Amino acid sequence: MDLSKYSRCLIGNYGAPPVAFDRGEGTRIWDTEGNEYLDFSSGIAVNCLGHSHPKWVSAVQKQASKLVHCTNLFAIPEQARLAERLTAKAGTGRMLFCNSGAEANEALIKLARLYGRSKAGGQEGKVVKIVATEGDFHGRTYGAMSATSGSKVRSGFAPLAPGFAFAKFNELASFQALLDEDTAAVLIEPIQGEGGIRETKDNVLRGIGQLCHERGILLMVDEVQSGMGRTGRFFSYEKAGIKPDAISLAKGLGGGFPIGAIWVKESHADLFQPGSHGTTFGGSPLACAAAHAVLDVIEEEELIEKVALQGASFKADLETLSAKYPDLVQEIRGRGYFLAMSMKVPCGDFVTALREGGLIVVPAGGDSVRMLPPLNATKGDISEALGIIAKTLSTFPTVPKQ
Repeated sequence: MDLSKYSRCLIGNYGAPPVAFDRGEGTRIWDTEGNEYLDFSSGIAVNCLGHSHPKWVSAVQKQASKLVHCTNLFAIPEQARLAERLTAKAGTGRMLFCNSGAEANEALIKLARLYGRSKAGGQEGKVVKIVATEGDFHGRTYGAMSATSGSKVRSGFAPLAPGFAFAKFNELASFQALLDEDTAAVLIEPIQGEGGIRETKDNVLRGIGQLCHERGILLMVDEVQSGMGRTGRFFSYEKAGIKPDAISLAKGLGGGFPIGAIWVKESHADLFQPGSHGTTFGGSPLACAAAHAVLDVIEEEELIEKVALQGASFKADLETLSAKYPDLVQEIRGRGYFLAMSMKVPCGDFVTALREGGLIVVPAGGDSVRMLPPLNATKGDISEALGIIAKTLSTFPTVPKQ
């Protein structure tokens, strides 16, 4: 492929792509020149079953030949069944489907506003506050961007939506100081994805949950990147034992087909009424067929259990390997198949070097290499990735001394 077409025909918000991919199978992906790579990016946690899993392909093909789209003005049986399966995992409540993680978080923001208005006796014109966390990423649509603290995401788009405040990461006292009578909700990533796979401490999550419960504030959890079994549990927040009021999902939910969703606790589900929110494409028959296939494979192949076991081993091996290169690697973070190498050298250069060695990963947080294997990546795949990482570390230049 002539990559120069990108600069001629496409807006440059993604920058110049380094390579064009042509096909994928399992954990492997091939570029248009025929070069093979081990894909530990999973399309940024989207391709949770790898590429072209036979059961996923069959389900999508079968549904595409039957019915692709009919709008939410009519009943979609597979959507109702998908909602039933997801509420069985999240708890008693109801689902709303959309197309992406950003849309899911937009729906959470609207839920929080509706909840705040209900607390204020339906008073219009009152801005109700949502407390988010510094370093969290919730999307690039307007509301989700306003709920994201990073200047890289927000720069150039002022004035942003009002009513957001940002607590310091992993500091419970900071949350406590911001949760006042005007606060409707807390929106938090249990593990910061774009922020570099940084975990919120369990005791901090529990403390936030307790504060929200005591003060009648919604606890809304962004599981867009960390959900769907990626951490060795279906939801990453489960490790802390908290009970959220609402959850956003996307990325791995469709295994490569765009679908997002929110779960809302039953006591708050009626805040959305006919006309208060909607989507043309959300929860289409085709999207739901893809999501059902993902859930089927996760359950049948016991992928969450495997991720928990093999992810712990992968992290331990990365820690052992990184200890040999203290001038290059700062630390290893994360759990399951949601891991990061924090680098002392430019992480973008290291990502490039890994790609040239045959391993696809993605950067995060400005200093970290994000590793997101498909949930069905094997011990052999992980061993191969470790070999490429070790070889790359052994030849990568250290930071020049000042």
